[in-house]
Amino acid sequence: MFIRRLARTFVAGLALVSSAAPAMAPIASAQDVPSTVVIGINLPFTGADAADATNIRDGAMMAIDEINASGGIAGKIMIQPLLKDDGTVAAGQYDPAQAATNTKQFVADPNVMAIVGPQMSGSGKAMSPIASDAGLMLITPSSTNPDITDPNFISQYRPNGKAIYFRTVTTDAFQGPYMANYAVEALGLRSIYILDDTGAYGEGIANAFEGQAKAKGLNVLGHDKLNPKESDYTTVLTKIKAMNPDGLYYGGVQQAAVKLAKQAADVMPNVPKLGGDGVYSVSFPQEAGRAAENWCATIAAPETIDQPEAQDWVARYQSKFGASPQNYALTAYDAVLVLDDTIRRLVNDGTPITRDNVRDYAQATSLPTLQGTISFDNNGDLKDKIISVFQVKDSQYKYVGAAPQT
Repeated sequence: MFIRRLARTFVAGLALVSSAAPAMAPIASAQDVPSTVVIGINLPFTGADAADATNIRDGAMMAIDEINASGGIAGKIMIQPLLKDDGTVAAGQYDPAQAATNTKQFVADPNVMAIVGPQMSGSGKAMSPIASDAGLMLITPSSTNPDITDPNFISQYRPNGKAIYFRTVTTDAFQGPYMANYAVEALGLRSIYILDDTGAYGEGIANAFEGQAKAKGLNVLGHDKLNPKESDYTTVLTKIKAMNPDGLYYGGVQQAAVKLAKQAADVMPNVPKLGGDGVYSVSFPQEAGRAAENWCATIAAPETIDQPEAQDWVARYQSKFGASPQNYALTAYDAVLVLDDTIRRLVNDGTPITRDNVRDYAQATSLPTLQGTISFDNNGDLKDKIISVFQVKDSQYKYVGAAPQT
């Protein structure tokens, strides 16, 4: 399932990250190969998801630093990262309005050729139409709401028609349903109650889970919404407990998840709890403490970092950042490799490095990576549809297997 890493020797070393792009003329011709291209990185460094944003950022920066240390893209072009924070104190997490503002700033800089991010689908929904108008591609390592790339929503999320929202993960059209399969086939659940945090991601994955749960004969006892800014969920949990469900499924991210985990552990301690990649987090087991124990969560990608083929990569990451990566650090690393491969092919073909050409060449990607061969369908979605399941044991997520696809 996994393939050998591309043969390339990299030299580790953290590059300085500038918030201002270097002054240079827009790239206009095949003969004018630039010495630098700017790649935006948009993640929520403020608020509840900051730890995961750091994990993703570090994966992307590791790839950038290694490419630059090897002489740059095609041995000619250095990558200048431009980081922006779409988390705000007011939101307490990612903020779609801030994501939109950041995207307008990326678009206004003619040297920005692509954006790595966003982390969250709510930000993706705000960013995508702005990027589409400018022909600026985004490549997300973790945003999974399927609407953004669904051809039924072209007028809303890509008004210029062409796919500009690419992913190195699959979508919740698979992540939610495959977890429902796992709930029935692996856990033997017969009834479940569903909660979501009202965000684009949370609602989307919870609804996708619910649809497949019903199709599999799982009795859905109800579906409620949580306000992420509220502190007390015991009323709804007490109501759910009275229904005696076999399990609880939560669609959403950290801000509500930690509070939910702690309170659910008190109200219904023995009921299995399930979620999506919004709770597959660097910090969820630490912040929720013992309440996180036995929670199950999916990611929208193969489990890779524990595989033998990835151990050299993991060791380089640990040496560089003094921490262990989670899988979305690797999908962020691979997102940068896609851009490296895309621009390398442009240079080799003598094609001008423009936003439109970067998008077009990215569409034709077929790139071997540690997570498998990355290639995209016509909507920018990853062709690989593997969903991996993890469970918290001794305060750490442990891989338990791939979710059933049928």
